[in-house]
Formats: sequence, structure tokens, C-alpha cells
Amino acid sequence: MVARLSICLNTMNGDSLYSDSVFDDMFNTIHIDEKWFYMTKGNQKYYILPSELRPYRSCKSKRFIQKVMFFAAIARPRFNSSGECTFDGKLGNFPFVRRVPAKRNSRKKRSGTLELKPIMPITKEAYRKMLIERLLPAIVQKWPSDDRKPIYIQQDNARPHIQADEFCWFQAVQASNRDIRLVCQPPNSPDSNVLDLGFFRAIQALKDQTSPRNCQELVKNVKDAYNDFCPKKGNKVFLSLQLLMIEIMKVKGSNRYEQRHVGKTALERQRILPLVFSPSPELIQECFLYLEALQFVGTE
Repeated sequence: MVARLSICLNTMNGDSLYSDSVFDDMFNTIHIDEKWFYMTKGNQKYYILPSELRPYRSCKSKRFIQKVMFFAAIARPRFNSSGECTFDGKLGNFPFVRRVPAKRNSRKKRSGTLELKPIMPITKEAYRKMLIERLLPAIVQKWPSDDRKPIYIQQDNARPHIQADEFCWFQAVQASNRDIRLVCQPPNSPDSNVLDLGFFRAIQALKDQTSPRNCQELVKNVKDAYNDFCPKKGNKVFLSLQLLMIEIMKVKGSNRYEQRHVGKTALERQRILPLVFSPSPELIQECFLYLEALQFVGTE
């Protein structure tokens, strides 16, 4: 609880006790996370014409539907003064898959043909390889060249995740010639990651409009859904995170908060959508005094 509240206060720019304090714009933060995407659902709705046949799908067991884990990385999109997107924030949505030769002949492939297979379980070695071989090159290639600020990569606290001071990671960052720092989000705070806050749900909705029949089609459909995701929606998810942090501050870091809705689409239509949502100076001071009181009690 204290860690969650401290993270909110650490994202302030300016003097935290005065009215010019605002949340960081989060343009230099990359959120990463993993998610399972399934070939199909146990129950799924379809809208069909009266003359159409009901879609038929089969699998060996609906308790063991084929799935692939994806590693997604997203930064806050950037727009110029004309509202044109100059950086969509999409650094990649990489599947944990490998190519293996088919063991036997079938109607669709011959024995020995390479086919995609999901990697399971996801180990620390697989995660480290994804960070170093896929994410870092994507940052070097896609990150705005005129931005030389430190880049923070926020991960959650899952067991396969690496430590920020791991030697292999440190060497790879040094070779990239970028100031990249790996940080962890507060424990038990899934909503503090924009991927869990709304991005994955939007990608899932786009992916569910398709009907993949094998692992290769599933990977393609998920990547297409990721590429089709609108940057303006991505910007709104980052603003939702700022609103969520304000609500967390109001309840002093506990999970007993409610997501606040301000009608961001309507504000965008009126061209008054702010770059940053920030708490009031009174709330900031109240949170600092609360943390100071906890620290004083802990030293007694």
C-alpha cells in the first residue's frame, strides 16, 4: 500500500507542495507485460443472417484450448500541434513461439515441415531473451531520435522477470547506447500498467473478430489486432492511468478505489483533452503528511 502511494508521488514534476506540481507526462515510460491469447473461446457469440449456417468449431477438449503467450511493449503515443501522430508508441507484440519440424505427414503438411509451436512454460531465460533480442532493438529502431531522456521500462513482479541489475541486461543496455532503466510496478497493482488497464482488452476484442485455425493464424491475427489499435486510444489509456493514480492517492494507496471517468472522447472532440491529469495541491500535501506519519510511527 505504501509502495503504491509512493509511486504515485514519485511521478510528480515540480515542487510537490505547490500548485505547479503535475504528473509526469509519461512519454519516456514503456509498459511491458505478457498475456495468453487463445485460439477460440468456450462460448462465443456470432451475428449471422437467417440464410447462413451456424459456424462450427471443434477441438479435442475445451479445457485445453491451444494458446500462445505474447510479450507486448507500449509507450505513450505522441502527436504534433496539428494532431498528427508522430510516434504511435507500438514497440512490438512478440509471441513466445518456436519453429519445430512436423513429426508426421498430414493433409496440410509433410513430415519435416517447420511449424510454429508455443513455448511453455515461460522461463526467466525466455523472458530475458525477449527483452534483449526483441525489445531493445525495437527501442533503438523506433524511439524518436530527438528524445535523449532516460527511458524507463516498467514490468510487473512475476517470477520469470529479471532483476534491474542483472549483468546480461546491463551489458545489452550498454551496447544499445541508450539510457534505459528497468523498473518494477508496485506489488499487487495490475491497474498501474496500461496494458492491463485497457490495452489488452482492446486487442482481445479486435482479435476475437477473427477465427484462427492454427498457431500461425493466431499469431498473425493477434499481431494484426495490435497494429490496428488506434494511437489515440492508447493516449487515452495513459490518461486513464493518471486518473487512476489520483484515485489511489485519495484512498492512501489501498485497493479500495474506483475508476474515474471524465469523458475523454468528448473532451477530445472539443479539443480540450489535457496532456496530463494531476491531483490538487491539497491532496498531494495530504499524502506526503500521511507517509511522514507512517515513517514516524515506524521509527518509534
